[in-house]
Amino acid sequence: MKKSTWIYIFTMIAGTMITLSSKNWISMWMGLELNLMSFIPIMLNKSNKSSAEAAMIYFLMQSMGSMLLLMSVMMLMSKYSIENKMNNIIITVSLLMKLGAAPFHLWMPEVMSKINWYKGAILMTWQKMAPLMMMSNIMYNHFILNLAILSSVVLGGLGGINQTSLRKLMGYSSINHLGWMLSINKFMNLWMAYFAIYSALVLMICQTFHKMKMYFLNQLQGINMDSTEKINLFVMMLSMGGLPPFIGFLPKWITMQAMINSKEMMIMFVMIMFSLITLMFYLRIMTNMYLTFNSTIKWSYIKSNKASVITMMMMNLSLPLILIMDMI
Repeated sequence: MKKSTWIYIFTMIAGTMITLSSKNWISMWMGLELNLMSFIPIMLNKSNKSSAEAAMIYFLMQSMGSMLLLMSVMMLMSKYSIENKMNNIIITVSLLMKLGAAPFHLWMPEVMSKINWYKGAILMTWQKMAPLMMMSNIMYNHFILNLAILSSVVLGGLGGINQTSLRKLMGYSSINHLGWMLSINKFMNLWMAYFAIYSALVLMICQTFHKMKMYFLNQLQGINMDSTEKINLFVMMLSMGGLPPFIGFLPKWITMQAMINSKEMMIMFVMIMFSLITLMFYLRIMTNMYLTFNSTIKWSYIKSNKASVITMMMMNLSLPLILIMDMI
């Protein structure tokens, strides 16, 4: 990795930290801009021509979100300020654009399909942290937020059904999970627990796909993996879908309990239904790998670090242990 890349990574982290630690809107906006201008050079790759297109799409969408955010902040500071509720709606829309939540979601899978797995993992995890924290500062129950939650869950679930690109599939999965994070964002800071577990799962899956150089669904048919790694990937995908007893079920369980306490049954019902659809397309990935014949070519076999594979598997299977400890 080049020295300049490390500088960009440092400033990207610094931008997010500025936003998280700020007490006023202008400082938060400055942190978001620093983060944006640092992530764009990280996205660019000379060997991947489509990364320039991805960087341009990302820059345009983030710039539009920043313009809306700055406009609403200036309105708040102005003596000619419009109604406070309207300002909150404009800020919410600008942050939804930055997050890639539906109905402003179309850029997310497109950008994901044009960058490599590690950069995609940053886009799906770290880049969401600052806007989500800002959302929690202005969170109140209005129709824009409920529309974003429902449309993210629905379109994130339906969008991944016909995908053959694994990166696009993970992009739609990210939109679906974002709907869950936005719904739990209303309830104190419980979204942080969801975000932490989701980020860990995404990093593990992206690392596995990158190591095996998997980018499309049909590549899984001839994949050279031993049985331990196949089981590990299977467990990670089921955990990502939120199936018990895997650790991915824990944040969804917390979200469901919070929504039951708030009596938001209808939204919760839709979220659970479309969560089953996402689980279906995760299972489709696994059936391609398990149920089709593949001949392992010994000279192209990738040796894996068994310790790291077993560690990832145990992390995903740790929910029963957490529950037992809680009972004790």
